[in-house]
Amino acid sequence: MKMRLIIASVLIPLGIIIAAVPENTTKPFRLTAGELLEEVCEGTQFVSTDEIADMLVQKDPSLQLIDVRTQAEFEKYSLPGSVNIPLSDLLSEEWSDFLDQGVKMNVFYSNGNLKANEAWMISRQLGFENNYVLQGGLNYWAETIMNPQAPKSVLADDEIAKYDFRKGTSMALGGGSMVAIGSKANNTPKPKIKKRKKKKKVAGGC
Repeated sequence: MKMRLIIASVLIPLGIIIAAVPENTTKPFRLTAGELLEEVCEGTQFVSTDEIADMLVQKDPSLQLIDVRTQAEFEKYSLPGSVNIPLSDLLSEEWSDFLDQGVKMNVFYSNGNLKANEAWMISRQLGFENNYVLQGGLNYWAETIMNPQAPKSVLADDEIAKYDFRKGTSMALGGGSMVAIGSKANNTPKPKIKKRKKKKKVAGGC
């Protein structure tokens, strides 16, 4: 019974998303509920907080963080360099080229996984492949990166090394709190992204 409830909790949102995404006549691409469910279960869309923290510290130019929360939430707290695209605006034409591109690694995030994962599913249903999800969202970011807990001495060396990395990253990114973003952040122009030409798929492939 519990397993049925879990499956239903995943399938129902998938069905709603598939039905809600408008048909794209210029670039037809619609996954079935089963295909999308398979990708969701594989979890390949998730990027860990440690990976993102390292990319931020290294100032990796290929990373683009996308905050899918409301504008009010974004103005209060956000991650460095983020762009605010509320989930309700995701299908807006002004963001089409921003999401459908092959240059930047777009990483959606929200407070937890839910909204960011919904944004990923919608973009995936539209055929956009260069989008990912920050695993655990801001809640897990605060727990693991901004306020890491010191490991017990009995833990393995790799746990101690991970803590040292997180502590150093926390200090580099402000430490102890989220990065506050003022209202001027919304006046920042969207980065210009040159779309990469996509290869045509060979008919009859798997």
